[in-house]
Amino acid sequence: MIFKRFNSAAAAGTLKKTALYDLHVKLGGTMVPYAGYAMPVKYPQQTHIESHNWTRSHAGLFDVSHMLQSKLKGAEATKFLHKITPTDFQNLPAGQGTLSVLLNEKGGVVDDTLITKINENEFAIVTNAGCIDQDVAFLKSQIQGFDCQWEPVQERALLALQGPEAKNVLGALVSSGPGGLKDLYFGQRRSYKVLGGFDVDVARSGYTGEDGFEISVANKNAMELATQFLENPVVRSIGLAARDSLRLEAGMCLYGHELNETITPVEASLTWLVSKSRRDGSLGPKFNGFDRIVDQINNKSATKARVGFKYLGRGPAARQDAQIFTADGEKLVGAVSSGSASPSLGGINIGQAYVEKLYRKAGTQLIVSVRGKKLPIEIARMPLTTSHFYKPE
Repeated sequence: MIFKRFNSAAAAGTLKKTALYDLHVKLGGTMVPYAGYAMPVKYPQQTHIESHNWTRSHAGLFDVSHMLQSKLKGAEATKFLHKITPTDFQNLPAGQGTLSVLLNEKGGVVDDTLITKINENEFAIVTNAGCIDQDVAFLKSQIQGFDCQWEPVQERALLALQGPEAKNVLGALVSSGPGGLKDLYFGQRRSYKVLGGFDVDVARSGYTGEDGFEISVANKNAMELATQFLENPVVRSIGLAARDSLRLEAGMCLYGHELNETITPVEASLTWLVSKSRRDGSLGPKFNGFDRIVDQINNKSATKARVGFKYLGRGPAARQDAQIFTADGEKLVGAVSSGSASPSLGGINIGQAYVEKLYRKAGTQLIVSVRGKKLPIEIARMPLTTSHFYKPE
């Protein structure tokens, strides 16, 4: 089953607990080690598939407090971000966030990240739980010589409320009512006061492809907020297993699967993260790996590409590192990075992979080798299901 993979992420020693740990236990969550934390992979009230489908049709509540929240501030904060990411933060409006990537000196991805511009030279950053140690070391080493300060945010939880009914659920709790969310569009972040009298920082974003929110709240108020959400009958707690299948359908990357320090954003089919204003080197310092990445864009020199795929028949799901061959089974052309059944697509197996660039076009038929069986697949355009991000018309 899909949730078995999460057990392998345990670090030696005592597992940390989020501010919602007691709630997960009370709800009967199956707790597993993940990124050094005890996290719920599923709940007894519903199966993984039911949790997945509930989020697509109603609203799912995810505890993502294990992720690293941090802040960057100072006279050269933008300049620093322009060194370690390929994204234009100078022209990003205040209150707007964007996905980006932290780059090593060779242009490989240290981590993917959501960075929001709070004010000029002031940013809120969220990075992956499984990369905390390497991210902290990377940021501390790279910031040397820049007039700015980076530090983790302490004593705050992070909740993700995802699904088509998420806006109504959150709208009923913020003091400004549902109307207060109408002009909060995908990628934007704003502070709100909620019932109970405390403040939360709300970003309209998420990891499912659905409309939704990621809500930063003080640890002392996290249980109260989560309880208020769950009192609404359209909201259910959702675990890591469904979060993984939801992001896979949405064509989103998981670090350690689709991304690592050898893969560039161009190879990862994330060229859009490299702002056009950054590609000639005139805006701020040249970002790490500039020459390699710009050459891949301008000269199309990348030799592989991240793609999505669907099975053309039945068979066991393809897992990471499963080999991909040409349709005649003769030539090895790639490898799977993630795979699982797709609840939204009737249970057919789907996945993401890296293949030689010649074979990346949607509709290309290939073969994946799983447990000694050669199974036919077809390259498919991502996302594999329709996204529903809330954007201006």
